Amino acid sequence: MIKDFLNGLAFGITQIVPGVSGGTIAIILGFYEKLIDAINNFTKEFKKHFKFLLFFSLGIGIGILAFSSLINYLLTEFSFPTMLFFIGLIVGLIPLISQKVKGNFKFKDFILIILPILILVISSHLNIIQTVDPNETISNINIPFMFFLFLVGLIAAAALILPGVSGSFVLLLFGVYPLATYSVSTIRLLLTDLTNTSLMLDIIRVLGPLSIGILLGIILTARIVGKLLKNHFRPTYLIILGLLIGSTYVLIREPIVYQSGTSSLIFMIGTITFMVGLLISFSLGKKKIWGDKIWLN
Repeated sequence: MIKDFLNGLAFGITQIVPGVSGGTIAIILGFYEKLIDAINNFTKEFKKHFKFLLFFSLGIGIGILAFSSLINYLLTEFSFPTMLFFIGLIVGLIPLISQKVKGNFKFKDFILIILPILILVISSHLNIIQTVDPNETISNINIPFMFFLFLVGLIAAAALILPGVSGSFVLLLFGVYPLATYSVSTIRLLLTDLTNTSLMLDIIRVLGPLSIGILLGIILTARIVGKLLKNHFRPTYLIILGLLIGSTYVLIREPIVYQSGTSSLIFMIGTITFMVGLLISFSLGKKKIWGDKIWLN
């Protein structure tokens, strides 16, 4: 239970960092397939999976609430070394996933790796929808826009499950990241005045359809990934490998990496934090990836 809670804590912390995937952390810590199995077979072994998801979800909630101020401070004051640490975590996992994909590489294998890289690289240069201004939009949300938020939540949920893809990246891509974060931040104001029905409706109009989309997307994506891992293990991890490689490019291009400025000293510290992240990822990942009790072969 403590381990599940700590895994959830780490998963929750990554949700605060823009561009970092919770699925990547799940692979590093060795509970990725356990998470997929718990979601897909929740009713089959209810007691077992309920206990895991309960403590895992508790860890996520506390991770977000307890560390959001610290992560925001680090991203504001030391964004370059902080983000380099998370980039190091991803890079350290790439050679281990490469070793996990056994067998000789064929042309179709390279296609499965290159295709997700191209999708992420191209997506990082696009703004599909112009960024929504929460101050102008939140009180004028109509039914079609709520349906749009539902679809964005559906896609963002897939990013929560897939390693190398970030839910925040999807929200940024569709221009609703400021709207979502603004709505979450106003919950604190609502708790101080529960009679503010206007604010309550504004929050529900945004987070309601977004949350429903995310919940449904998690269930659907977990089911698809579960079947792929069971029936097409090697191709699935080839795609995951491509997602991890592509996500490093996306993260390096994130403006937040450079928002606190860079200098020779900051660059040197960033190099150190990158190596620390890489070593942590490689050492933990090596131990977990080759553990037969955790990974399905």
